[in-house]
Amino acid sequence: MSDQPKKKMVKEVKVDLDKCIGCRACEVACSGFHASPKYSSFNPARSRIRVVQDLVNDVYVPLRAAEYTPAECTGRQTFKIHGKQYSECNFCPASCPSRDLFKEPDSGLPLKCDMCEDEEMPLCVQVCRPGALTYEEREEERAEEEPALGEVEVGLKSLLHKHGAQKVLDTIARLSQND
Repeated sequence: MSDQPKKKMVKEVKVDLDKCIGCRACEVACSGFHASPKYSSFNPARSRIRVVQDLVNDVYVPLRAAEYTPAECTGRQTFKIHGKQYSECNFCPASCPSRDLFKEPDSGLPLKCDMCEDEEMPLCVQVCRPGALTYEEREEERAEEEPALGEVEVGLKSLLHKHGAQKVLDTIARLSQND
């Protein structure tokens, strides 16, 4: 095994808060892409990106869903940007117990941005007319890391945490018998 760090393609959506007008076209495009079948419905509650309005500071903050975290954060730092105060929650992309931003509305399972899978560029970036969202790909040297969990694994992990292994296994066994 080589000690050389491996190069990995990093995909990133950057946000320019000064350009976001809160149109929410990104939410609609994302929800349509993730509908089953694709583009059969448009429900922003199923979107992996949300535009949060900070009324106090009169700004819109587009957030993409990140990893699920089973615990509420303890950080309560504030940031001052262009003379406006922001809390950590304004920029937090996690699905967590303290808010329902990135949870599937029917099942309550956490959602995570997948950068629109096989698309050349995420749809949220493609439909952002003001240019608040931009897409960047770059190569970085990284040490080997564990493979990322897929959508099913993230959902199962959440169910295990919420209901326990035995209840999940019993439910799977019962559902398997009905097939």
